[in-house]
Amino acid sequence: MRHILMALTICVLAPTPSIVLAQDHLPDKAGVAATLGKKEYSPYVGREFPTRVLWGDTHLHTMVSVDAGTMNRLGQEDAFRFARGEEVTTTHGLRAKLSRPLDFLVVSDHAEMYGLMPQLLKGDPEIVSTDPGKRWYKELTSGDSDKIFATAMEIVASLSKKEPPIKSDNAVKHAWKAYTALADKYNEPGRFTALIGYEWTAIGGYNLHRNVIFRGDASVANQTVPFSQFDSQNPEDLWSALAELEEKTGAEVLTIPHNGNLSNGRMFKVETFDGRPLTKEIASLRARFEPLAEATQIKGDSETHPLLSPNDEFADYETWDRSNLDGTELKKPEMLQWEYARSALKTGLMLEQKLGVNPFKFGMVGSTDSHTSLAAVEEENFFGKHSGVEPEPDRWKHIVIAAPDSKLNVMGWQQAASGYAAVWATENTREAIFDAMKRKETYATTGPRMTVRFFGGWEFTDDDTNSRLPAGVGYAKGVPMGGDLSGDAQGKTPSFLVAAMKDPYSGNLDRIQIIKGWLDSNGELQEKVYDVVWSDDRKPGSDGKLPPVGNTVDVENAVWSNSIGSPELIGVWRDPDFDPSERAFYYARVIEVPTPRWTAYEAMRFGVDMADEVPMTTTERAYTSPIWYTPKG
Repeated sequence: MRHILMALTICVLAPTPSIVLAQDHLPDKAGVAATLGKKEYSPYVGREFPTRVLWGDTHLHTMVSVDAGTMNRLGQEDAFRFARGEEVTTTHGLRAKLSRPLDFLVVSDHAEMYGLMPQLLKGDPEIVSTDPGKRWYKELTSGDSDKIFATAMEIVASLSKKEPPIKSDNAVKHAWKAYTALADKYNEPGRFTALIGYEWTAIGGYNLHRNVIFRGDASVANQTVPFSQFDSQNPEDLWSALAELEEKTGAEVLTIPHNGNLSNGRMFKVETFDGRPLTKEIASLRARFEPLAEATQIKGDSETHPLLSPNDEFADYETWDRSNLDGTELKKPEMLQWEYARSALKTGLMLEQKLGVNPFKFGMVGSTDSHTSLAAVEEENFFGKHSGVEPEPDRWKHIVIAAPDSKLNVMGWQQAASGYAAVWATENTREAIFDAMKRKETYATTGPRMTVRFFGGWEFTDDDTNSRLPAGVGYAKGVPMGGDLSGDAQGKTPSFLVAAMKDPYSGNLDRIQIIKGWLDSNGELQEKVYDVVWSDDRKPGSDGKLPPVGNTVDVENAVWSNSIGSPELIGVWRDPDFDPSERAFYYARVIEVPTPRWTAYEAMRFGVDMADEVPMTTTERAYTSPIWYTPKG
């Protein structure tokens, strides 16, 4: 184990100059090596690879979303102001602020009945003249919290119907143009990026939702209106519509599928939406528009599940696995393999061999899916899923999602204070962030802003861990997260350079692991977790497992000691089980030491005793995008 100097990233406070890059938006390895080899006084002359990680949320809702607007009174401008580091007043009158501003934000309000709620709450004559509009207006303005919650659930349920209960094309167009103009107003290249986007919400109870993100500004986004599930509930139709939009207008768009853990076996299935065998054309369309997947958010973690990864001691993290999203269908074990990111990545290897295309060749991001307008998921600063209940003594036992069977209700304490998207971009602009997402140079965290680098190649050595700038060596000798190992593997073993630095506001680092998935010679999908570098001079036991790092959390006072773990870790790992004939992927997972969960902070602040089932500690983590290996020929 070696420590690295504080050089994983360079924090640039001033706006960065525009950088002109090649079509793939990154210099090639020869160019990086040549730059590093120059005998310039300044070693940074000519360097064009990403040097700073940018933090953001690609999945945030405001009162413009139909479901959020039933309880939330903060608008899109409030969301941008909060993400930029300003103080705002919440729906229930609390003052709120982030510990540090974010670098970018996608306000992804629901496409379905886009902009309806603000007009409904204002008593717009066109909306209130309809039967549901009249009744909803009366209930939502009654001041009766039970009636408001019941109406909110009714409105949410209406999103699963084939036709909108209230239809107003003018309302949608007006609200969309107002939003895109607002995004342009708050977009400040070099300081803060407001990416334009929306959420396509289909088959509500099965969570097949996607966030649609534009590369361009309002002039580009205004050439369309949000494609909603009332246009189609089939994601293949969404991709086709976006392909047509790109062809007609020159727009560039991508989509990010939501957390798959609540889809009950539908998110990453190996057939088309209507149950036919998956074709190369549909697989290609998905691969084209979905370079990323949401691996973690408030509604639980979707990296893997303990039944899918029984030998992974960190697999059971913020697990939601009792039912689908709205509790209308119980979860069955056979559904799990089609819901989680790691299993989907493995399935993609099989499909690539069969179809010639990998529809699940995605990178990782985390985001909040908060419906409060607040991108706030720090454990000590967590405002939850929706605005019906804000931080208060009994929030932990309030119902967050009501199910037909009360045993399947989701309670407040089950919410995960997660997550954020980390992007290695050349500058803080719409174009650079979008391009980084397309090339998958991203990673997910459950909230902490730890800095993580991950490179794969054929020539990394242990001496490379002595570099003050791992990225310089990484780009010169390999490919970053999201990339493909190229070249003839004959006689070679892939090597990986991985480095991480703690969030200064969070816990020390326990370990860095590399997760490998592969398609073996018998056509079976396999996975293995390798501990690569770790803290505190521990040694693996006879079973090959690394002993736990320990736990210093004082739950009663919601504090911990960073007397265990390490602030920085770096290592080079070579795959001891490599077979050059087998398709494989590799991604890094960084684990923090245990720290107080948001429930511990809430119990301490309000002086409440929570039920024994409520977890009080957490092991925050990061998941990088994978690096893929494909046999030559």
